[in-house]
Amino acid sequence: MIDLSEDNPKIRIPYYANLPPAVFVRGVSGGTLQQVITRLNVLHMLSMQGVKIYNDVKAIERTVDKAMTSFLLRAHGVSTPATWITESRAQVETIRQMAHEKNQQLVIKPLFGSQGLGVRKLPASEALPVPMQQFVDGVYYFQQLIEAPMIAGQVAPHDYRVFVMSGKVVAAMRRMGSTWLNNLAAGGRCEAVDANEVMVKLALDAASAVDIDYCGVDIIQAASGAYYVLEVNSIPAWKGLQSVTEFNVAQLLVDDFLGKL
Repeated sequence: MIDLSEDNPKIRIPYYANLPPAVFVRGVSGGTLQQVITRLNVLHMLSMQGVKIYNDVKAIERTVDKAMTSFLLRAHGVSTPATWITESRAQVETIRQMAHEKNQQLVIKPLFGSQGLGVRKLPASEALPVPMQQFVDGVYYFQQLIEAPMIAGQVAPHDYRVFVMSGKVVAAMRRMGSTWLNNLAAGGRCEAVDANEVMVKLALDAASAVDIDYCGVDIIQAASGAYYVLEVNSIPAWKGLQSVTEFNVAQLLVDDFLGKL
């Protein structure tokens, strides 16, 4: 509860007589715009009162919004697919026509979302979703679809999750999709890989661009051989990564968290 009934503002947390020295954020629940803003504001207020937030709330805000993430990646020279964000349906049609002329396949994504929910291809012949439809909600976020190269001579949709912690890559995995989506929640499977030099640099540059303590960086390799950062996850799940990694991911995070106090 935010208690502003006295001279000094207070954040009251159940079962805590005093504020904890630090908070490890493992999720920000969805809800109405007012609820989400209030939850983020509580983290901001805790930070103002000297509580260490991990990940920092500003980093969470920068990465939960795909538009801001994409903007920061571009601004810092991190390779990422061509992306467009607009509220205008007229501009959307211009974008789609331009992409069609360049033989580019577009993907539409919710501005806020995870686990592949609401992500879908948008062929040139398909009608544009209405503004208030679920996962669109008045803002259109388009990204060029990157087709992954074949594996062992076969078409095999896949991308990579590279886990970054305190400026170091600590683990990586390949996610193999049962469809064109590779998310574990969408039916993908995981296998351990060693991140190559290009992937390591991309992941570290992406984490630096959004100024974050730890994150999961989603990277895809195009058929041309080029690598692109798709997303940066500030509250990443690690169930899939842990299944293909010998060391304890949670313990690494806890150690890093405590080391920052």
